[in-house]
Amino acid sequence: MSTRTKARKEALDQLFASDLRGKDLTVPDEIREYGRELLSGIIEKKSRIDELIRSYSQGWDLDRLPAVDRNILRIAVFEILHGENRQVPTSVAIDEALELATTLSTDDSAKYIHGILSAIAKEVC
Repeated sequence: MSTRTKARKEALDQLFASDLRGKDLTVPDEIREYGRELLSGIIEKKSRIDELIRSYSQGWDLDRLPAVDRNILRIAVFEILHGENRQVPTSVAIDEALELATTLSTDDSAKYIHGILSAIAKEVC
């Protein structure tokens, strides 16, 4: 497992915990540098990221999405929007999101996440 893959998982853990607790997201010092970059970027761009997810999640309110799926989407959308600054190709951001969904969420989540991310990528890339 690559360092960035581990950092994505750490960022997902922080996002998920923040959602469950209903508290604002903070960026802990003990996670990998790339995880801190992801979390800081998501905090800064959250309204735009969530707006994109809402507009492509057809028929699903953002709050109704499973917390793990919602936060996988946030990480991937941030990477799609800002990947060129971090040299993360869109296809890698999507593949990493699908891997997280396959490992950590429901059987149908990966297909749903793929559909949303593909649509967003077509719009912004």
